[in-house]
Amino acid sequence: MTAAAAAEKQIECYRHMTGQQRLAIALELHELSCEMAREGIRCQHPNADADEVECLLRRRLELARGP
Repeated sequence: MTAAAAAEKQIECYRHMTGQQRLAIALELHELSCEMAREGIRCQHPNADADEVECLLRRRLELARGP
């Protein structure tokens, strides 16, 4: 299967889902991306405690939103 065909199949699957199902997937992906960002922060700041990691994560998210 080509990448384009796979993307089309994925879109087709999303169209058959309820809004609640699509929202659940979006929230899972958001949490996954936040956890990956936390791991990156922990690598960059090995001495940071959990609160500092969360603070740095929030800062990254705010910077990503822009002005």
